[in-house]
Amino acid sequence: MSDILSVVTLDGPAGVGKTTLARRVADTLGAPYLDTGAMFRCLALKLGPGAERLPGGELRERCAAWTFSLAGSGSGTTLLCNGVPVRGEVRTEEVGMLASRLAAAPEVRDVLKAAQQAIGASTALVAEGRDMGTVVFPHAGFKFFLDATPEVRAMRRLRELEERGERPDLAVLTEQIRKRDAMDRNRAVAPLRPAQDAVIVDTSTLDIQGVLGVILHHISVRGGLPGGR
Repeated sequence: MSDILSVVTLDGPAGVGKTTLARRVADTLGAPYLDTGAMFRCLALKLGPGAERLPGGELRERCAAWTFSLAGSGSGTTLLCNGVPVRGEVRTEEVGMLASRLAAAPEVRDVLKAAQQAIGASTALVAEGRDMGTVVFPHAGFKFFLDATPEVRAMRRLRELEERGERPDLAVLTEQIRKRDAMDRNRAVAPLRPAQDAVIVDTSTLDIQGVLGVILHHISVRGGLPGGR
C-alpha cells in the first residue's frame, strides 16, 4: 500500500450511498473501510432512546464501555463492537434517527473520534461518515463529499428497504431524510459540511459506478492507487 494513500474520507448526508462506495473504493485499494455511521448507530441501539439526555460524565462513561475494531479489508471488512460483529439491526430508520440525536452530544463524538483515529493510525483506511474530512482525519490524503437531493436519496432508500422485504412510504422516508439533514447540518458540534479541500461529487444523476469512477480518477491522478492502477 502506497504511503500517499493514508486515509481516504467519504463524507455526506444520509442515503447518498457512502457505504456502498466506501466498500468499492476499499476493494480497489485493498484497504479496510470504516463505517463510522454504524458506530453511532451501534451505540444508539445499545444505549437506547433518550441517551443523549444523560449527564455528560455518565454518557461518556457508558460510551467508553464499548470498544470498536475492524477485521478484514475491502467489502469484506467487518466492524466489531467489543469483539462482536455489528449486524443489520443497526440499519433501521428508527435507529438512524436515534443515532442522529446521539451524535449531537460532544461526549459521544469525543469517544468515537478517539476510536476512529486509533483505527486510522494503524492502517491505510477508507473512512465514511459525516465529519471524517473535517474533524476526525483533517490531514487525510484524499477527501470526498458526496451529496444528492433528498428526493433522490429517499428513492434509493426505498429501493434498498424493498429489497429487504419492507414496504416503506416514500413521503415518510423523504421527510425523515430532511429531518436528519437538518439535525446533522445544524448541530453545534461537528456539523455536516464539506472540508475546504474536499472534492464535492453530486450523485443525483450518477449511478454507483459513475461516482466510483470520479473518486478513483481523483485518487489515481495524484498517484494514490497501489500498483500504478
